[in-house]
Amino acid sequence: MKDHSEVEKNIGVKFRDQDLLTQALVHRSYLNEHPGFALGHNERLEFLGDAVLELVVTRHLFDAFPDKPEGELTNWRASLVKSQTLADAAEALNLYDSLHLSRGEARDTNEKARRYIIANAYEAVIGAIYMDQDYDQAKDFIHRTLLPKLEEILEHKLYLDPKSRFQEKAQEIESITPRYQVMEESGPDHAKEFVIGVYLDNTEIARGRGASKHEAEENAARAAIQAKDW
Repeated sequence: MKDHSEVEKNIGVKFRDQDLLTQALVHRSYLNEHPGFALGHNERLEFLGDAVLELVVTRHLFDAFPDKPEGELTNWRASLVKSQTLADAAEALNLYDSLHLSRGEARDTNEKARRYIIANAYEAVIGAIYMDQDYDQAKDFIHRTLLPKLEEILEHKLYLDPKSRFQEKAQEIESITPRYQVMEESGPDHAKEFVIGVYLDNTEIARGRGASKHEAEENAARAAIQAKDW
C-alpha cells in the first residue's frame, strides 16, 4: 500500500487507523484491477462524509449569518459543497497524487472526470476522519480547508449560476440584457453538441459548447464573465 504520511501532513490529521485513510483514497476502478486488495473502495466513506460536510457547513452558516433567510443560506451552502469547490479544496491538499486508481483512470486526461473523482475523495476523507477521530476533528478539517472559500464565493457571487451572474453584471455595468444564439448544432439525436454565443447588443462576447442548449449557454456565460473580467 502507498505511504500516506504526506497526505496526513497535508490534511493536518494523524490517523490511528491507517486503513481508514487508505480506503478513503481508493477509487472503485482500482479494485477492478486489484481484486485481492484488502480494503473496499471509498464510496461508503464518501456517503458518510457528505452528511458530515452538510451539517458542518449548515451550522456554520446558521451561526455566522443570523440575519440571513434560509433561501440565501441554501444557495451559499450549495456553492460551498458542490463538486467544483470540493475539487479545489482537494487539489490544494494534493489528494489526487495519493489516490488508488486503475491504470485507465490514472491516464485519463478528462479534467471534468478527474475533478469529480477528487471531489468525492475529499468527502471520503471527511468520513474517514469522522470515523477515526470524532465529529470535532472532521469539523476542524472542513473549517480549515473548505470554509475559507466562502469569502470569495460571496464577494464574486459565485453562488449564482453563470447566466444569472453575467446578466446581473451586464445590467449593472452596461444596462444591457444578454441574449444567446445557437451558432452550431451537430451530432446525432442521442449525442448532440451545441455551440452558443452570448451577445451584448450586437457584440458577441463569448461562446460555449455543451451537450444541451442549457449547458452551452452556461458555458458561454462563464466564458463571458472571464472575457469581461467580471
